[in-house]
Amino acid sequence: MNKTVFFVPLSLVGLFFSVYILLASTTNFLSVETGYAIGGVSRWCERISGGYFREPANALSNLGFMITGLLMFWILANEKKIVGSRFHGPTITALTYATAAVWLGPGSLLMHGTHTAWGQWADWLSMIMWISIPWLVNIFTIKNWKESLFLKTYLFIVGIYGILSWFLGTGLGVNFNFWFLSIALWVITEVLQSFYSPTVRYFSGFVGIAVMAVFGIFPTDIIQEPTKFWWIILFWIPAFFINKKHRSNKRYFPWYWLGIAFYMAAFTIWLQGYPNKPFCNPDSLIQPHAIWHILSSCATLSFFFFFRTASSHHTRVKKFY
Repeated sequence: MNKTVFFVPLSLVGLFFSVYILLASTTNFLSVETGYAIGGVSRWCERISGGYFREPANALSNLGFMITGLLMFWILANEKKIVGSRFHGPTITALTYATAAVWLGPGSLLMHGTHTAWGQWADWLSMIMWISIPWLVNIFTIKNWKESLFLKTYLFIVGIYGILSWFLGTGLGVNFNFWFLSIALWVITEVLQSFYSPTVRYFSGFVGIAVMAVFGIFPTDIIQEPTKFWWIILFWIPAFFINKKHRSNKRYFPWYWLGIAFYMAAFTIWLQGYPNKPFCNPDSLIQPHAIWHILSSCATLSFFFFFRTASSHHTRVKKFY
């Protein structure tokens, strides 16, 4: 076992909680969102607490992300790298994915726990840190580009977006929706990886438009508000890079479809996590938004196993110097 691979992130998670509790108990670390008050109902349904966590259930349910992310680190720490796989052993790609999966927990906890503007920024950035990985992995795998370049590209994209979103907001002042864009790019790259042809390449951007419709954004909405959805032109980014057929041996059943099922179930429940919704009970320990966190963490783990199906038939250990 590579103890460093597992115990470093485990220690950092423990350190995060220790620092959080220390700051929450000794400083003005916590706040309350504008327009809300202690004892009132938060915008995510749960009643706002005066304790260490403004939304206890919604905050602590993020342990799901930390546990599943640490499980990824445990798996990677107990195996060696394998030729042709970016998700077996402590590779750059696998460690980046596991790190982003774990950070979804602290990021979201900071929002639901502190009710601060910077907590909301940390939450959104953690989502972008995770969702931007799958489509980048697909492009870099298809092009057979080095993992070191993947990491530099990933850090550049996340770093620039993180800085700009801090000052300009999540939409960067231009209605940019990086979350929906990345979901669409992921599906588009999967389609190009599995069904490539010149025709599919040219029309691949329309796959992204179909994905948006699944989430309730229809072509009519795009036509009516072009300045709001201008970023759909970026749906053709994969087609720019992917210009030939790629032999992929990824297996979509069961892990990919299980991940999709977990996420769509989570999204359906997320829609119920608002005040005045039928399933909103501010004083219940079982909060719809908390269930969203738990099911989403199961989705991140399922997708981790999905990416590991690529080249999983290899048995030779690759030497890294």
